[in-house]
Amino acid sequence: MGNRIRVLSPVGEVRRAGFTVPSLPASLEERTVGFLDNTKPNFDRLVSDLGDLLKERFGVKAIVHRKKANAATPASPEILAELAKQCDVVFAGSAD
Repeated sequence: MGNRIRVLSPVGEVRRAGFTVPSLPASLEERTVGFLDNTKPNFDRLVSDLGDLLKERFGVKAIVHRKKANAATPASPEILAELAKQCDVVFAGSAD
């Protein structure tokens, strides 16, 4: 008699960090665009071609391409800080 079943809730505690996401610029002209590469195959090729198109068609001033250590881990704080400092817009990407 004293047998009990302990039931645990699978719902975790939601924690939200407060931060403001800046709005996108109206134009990419004279802007620096960053790409965060997750190191999957062919993303470097995509960035190269897309960077050329952005410069040619939208007047992008510069392209910054940085790679994570691998696809399974987050980007290092140093890479994120560099992209935040140098770029007006950053795209995180994946390719195969």
